[in-house]
Amino acid sequence: MKTIVITGGSDGIGSAAAKQLIELGHRVVITGRNPEKTKKVADQLHIPYYVADFSKLSDVVKLAHELLKYPQIDVLANNAGGIMGKRTLTEDGFERTFQVNYLAEFLLTKLLMPKLIESKATVIQTSSIAANMFGSKFDVNDLNVTKDYSSEKAYGYAKLENILFTRELNKRFAGKINPVAFHPGVVRTSFSSESNSVMKIIYRTPLKYLFTISSETSAKRLVNLALGEPGKDFQDGQVYDGRKLLPVKFQDPDSTVAEKLWNQSETMASRFF
Repeated sequence: MKTIVITGGSDGIGSAAAKQLIELGHRVVITGRNPEKTKKVADQLHIPYYVADFSKLSDVVKLAHELLKYPQIDVLANNAGGIMGKRTLTEDGFERTFQVNYLAEFLLTKLLMPKLIESKATVIQTSSIAANMFGSKFDVNDLNVTKDYSSEKAYGYAKLENILFTRELNKRFAGKINPVAFHPGVVRTSFSSESNSVMKIIYRTPLKYLFTISSETSAKRLVNLALGEPGKDFQDGQVYDGRKLLPVKFQDPDSTVAEKLWNQSETMASRFF
């Protein structure tokens, strides 16, 4: 029996994965931004939950303090996120898409690292093929997406950051934890409800049934990684599309960009360490 923490567990992939894992006999803890939705899912599944708004890094710190009370964390699924609308800054001063999809997860993982190492945990990042579609020209010197902002570009950047973070986690903690990322498929969730693009139109009309899969189908990808055996079912530091590796367009052969992203992220979140 594994203890599995799923962020973004109040709906979509997160809640579907939680249900599947509970049915398989595992302990699951979910987190969510919306108190009512998160409590409803947790009550239905009879599992513990925590409310944390990832647009507030202080919430991430409080969440980490609660999670560190658990005897072990076998899996941390960094699943929270979504595509946003117009460019806005959080109260911490960072572009919202960047913080909610990446920086908050970076901080949470860093704060939980002693427990993750002790448990030799699998750390999963929910990335996206959007990393290839909108993030292939990623600029590590513009993490707050100040130049030519669009909701898709910001989201693509963030999803690529999830992949680079996974690679850097593997480089820094090889043999101590098992980092992996995955593309969940194009899923029928509310993740693009704030988008100011054609994606919002597609997701809010019957067209979505032509291009998307259900949350339950997508959640199986997360579940397979959560329960998978590192080195057999997945390779550390990689990103998967189902059972296959996802080719990543952005090239960082010597990991200089991943390392710079890590260092800048540490600087941005340093007052919380």
